[in-house]
Amino acid sequence: MGNTVLEIENLRTSFSIKGKYYAAVDDVSLKIHENEVLAIVGESGCGKSALALSIIGLHDARVTKLEGQVNFKGQNLLNLSRARLNKIRGKDMGMIFQDPMTALNPLSTVGSQITEPMKYHLKLSPADMKKRTLELLRRVGIKNENRVFSQYPHELSGGMRQRVVIAIALACDPVLLIADEPTTALDVTIQAQIMDLMKELQAQMKSGIVLITHDLGVVAEMADRVAVMYAGQIVELTGVNEMFSNPLHPYTRSLLSSIPSNMPDKGRLHVIQGIVPALQNLDRNGCRFAPRIPWIAPDEHESDPVLHEVEPGHFVRCTCYQNFHFEEEESGVEKNVLT
Repeated sequence: MGNTVLEIENLRTSFSIKGKYYAAVDDVSLKIHENEVLAIVGESGCGKSALALSIIGLHDARVTKLEGQVNFKGQNLLNLSRARLNKIRGKDMGMIFQDPMTALNPLSTVGSQITEPMKYHLKLSPADMKKRTLELLRRVGIKNENRVFSQYPHELSGGMRQRVVIAIALACDPVLLIADEPTTALDVTIQAQIMDLMKELQAQMKSGIVLITHDLGVVAEMADRVAVMYAGQIVELTGVNEMFSNPLHPYTRSLLSSIPSNMPDKGRLHVIQGIVPALQNLDRNGCRFAPRIPWIAPDEHESDPVLHEVEPGHFVRCTCYQNFHFEEEESGVEKNVLT
């Protein structure tokens, strides 16, 4: 594993709701290494995107409180002024947003949007910026780069727009890429193309990638390590192969058991009870997943769950994983699992 690119320590991101602050990211610690893809997975509302935007500093400071450390190149990003942070964003750190239509400026050409970070960070001549932009468009798989350079976002397909967003993120050769649901708005064929492109670029650049997704198929295809988030906390952290072959936390096991399997299993899919609670309604005492597995006895949960390293590099929150079973198993109903 390469050098550490980013180290997050006890990060807490809280949003103001009716004058009170509630943590959407709650005491998260992670390391991202060079030449590594770390996937952050979980249902909508678990804090994945809030974590991504906290790293790159895109939350509205008027209604957000950030605590902890996000250490990048020897500095805590949470303590930097906006001017100093702007010197890092777009240059050393790039972001790929999930909806290219809202990420791109509809009033600016593709070429002008890709060259914008170069003007700020690289100070190249207009000719060199155009040359580099055309190279980037080719690099992300756009063959008619001269025509696309002068086009506007609405003239491109969804897949082409996402390639342009990736080109913008790569404009200054960042050492860290944050990809927030980069394939969500695309059809299956284009999703596969974008995933292949990201794997190819990651191999070329040797950069670290934080991949935010709810799609476990994307995780299996792209990730080296996986952090499973629930209710603002990391509940399991391990290598991607270990997560699929030996998931331990009840939430991880529930996620894997709720998606179709390619095995000829006639059992029914598992349905996870309930929903992720709203921030202001979340009970922050004890195991946060306990209300969704009520058949597990309260004394099998920790009163103050922490991450345990159960095997080298494999961390699980709360001891409830030791005695977890699916409710269907009690009634003898078969369930379908991902293998």
